[in-house]
Amino acid sequence: IGLVSVCSPTPCALKIADKIAEQFESAVLLMLDGSKMSPDDRVPPIVMYERRDSKWVLKDKHTIMLRQWEETQAIASQMLESGDHALLVDFDGHLDDITKDWTNQTLNSKIAELSSPANGNI
Repeated sequence: IGLVSVCSPTPCALKIADKIAEQFESAVLLMLDGSKMSPDDRVPPIVMYERRDSKWVLKDKHTIMLRQWEETQAIASQMLESGDHALLVDFDGHLDDITKDWTNQTLNSKIAELSSPANGNI
């Protein structure tokens, strides 16, 4: 997943997606549209590509359904307010410094806690 203002995959993202698609036929490439990253936007800022005929093509946004978007948006807002989003490590960051955990266990624990029934979420 990349955060960019122009949502077209980089050559590196395409290479990684190709490798994943070799192992998982139904893999998709998701990107976040940085120009739509606003708490006021009600539409998810997600762009999805699917593999067709050995190429990654933009998937029709009308065929994509996201579950629990409001919950996801609320948790993301809480993480931005608390500064926890700074804990996110992508694989590039891990390659630059292998002590950084690209599996994001700490961040995943925080997300699980925020989405738990004890916090009013399902």
